[in-house]
Amino acid sequence: MQLTAPVTRRTVTRDADGMAVASFILGLIGLLVLNLVLGPISVVLASVALWRGTERRGRALLGLTLGIADLVVLVSLMQVDHTVSWSF
Repeated sequence: MQLTAPVTRRTVTRDADGMAVASFILGLIGLLVLNLVLGPISVVLASVALWRGTERRGRALLGLTLGIADLVVLVSLMQVDHTVSWSF
C-alpha cells in the first residue's frame, strides 16, 4: 500500500524550480536582514536546485550570487563595525 505519490521527473523538477525561486528571494531579503542566516540557506538551496537540474537556472544562479553577496556584505560590515551584528 503506497500512501504517497510516486516520485517522477516532473516532481523533482518542480521541487528544484521552487528551490531556485526560494534561493533568489532569500538571497534578496538577506541583503537587508539576517544575512548570517539567509545567505548560507540561499547558497545551499541554489546549489541543490542546480544539482537537481532546475529549469530556472538563472534564478538559481542569482540566488547563489545573492547568497554569497550576503556573506560578503556581512564580513565587510563586521570589519568596519568590529561586531557580528550591524545597523544603519
